[in-house]
Amino acid sequence: MRKTIRLAAAAALLLATAASAQQQPAQQPGEPPASPAPAAPGAQPAVPTIQTVNIVDIEELPKETQTKVNEVMAKRGEDGLQKLRGSIDATPQVKSALEAKGLTSAQVIAASMDANGALTLITKKAS
Repeated sequence: MRKTIRLAAAAALLLATAASAQQQPAQQPGEPPASPAPAAPGAQPAVPTIQTVNIVDIEELPKETQTKVNEVMAKRGEDGLQKLRGSIDATPQVKSALEAKGLTSAQVIAASMDANGALTLITKKAS
């Protein structure tokens, strides 16, 4: 039961938008509200550092979540999938986590990272 809840939570993270993943830190009582620093034109928001890598096969997810993952994949297209796999191959920590499970980036179909640095990779066995 616990594993199912974790998998569902991981899948939910996959479907969260980047905007909802970025949360403002909680304000301490008595602190004045902090004004955000002005962003440089074209600046990207800071990406959290990878702390953990979770690998989940799509078949382990609930059917409803599998459907949502497949919808996201269809919208992203093959080009987006190739960029994702290239990023995985260029990140030794992630590549070695896949290899430890006997997998490669070619089996990854989706990825999501939460604000705490937990990277979840959704994989699909070759058919």
